[in-house]
Amino acid sequence: MAAVKLVELAHARSGDKGDVVNIGVIACEPEHYPVLAEALTAGRVQDHFGDMVKGKVTRYELPNLHALNFVLPRALGGGGTVSLMMDAQGKVFSTALLRMDMEVSDEIAMHVRGRGRVPPHLDHDVINPDEANR
Repeated sequence: MAAVKLVELAHARSGDKGDVVNIGVIACEPEHYPVLAEALTAGRVQDHFGDMVKGKVTRYELPNLHALNFVLPRALGGGGTVSLMMDAQGKVFSTALLRMDMEVSDEIAMHVRGRGRVPPHLDHDVINPDEANR
């Protein structure tokens, strides 16, 4: 097994309505959808965002689209004009989710590694952890 970033397996879009964030995650290749469906659970997404999401994350499967849809309630501090957050919109939640590490087979990792825009400090080959914080 090997670790890759979710961005190497999928692309995503997110948005918001009120205090609810919606994230769609779509497999880049249909044959990788089962990997996403198994590993990318509502609980895992909930853990990834931690205290940022106050409500319970719900996952919807869209196998015909090779996609998963996540609904994150109470994620924007009230949302829009009532939130004290600097940016009370859900636009960047997909980018944050795509940075999640995913365990995949070595074969899949070799096939997808380098796909997507993985910033150099998040690259898998970083040896010095101090460099990862720059």
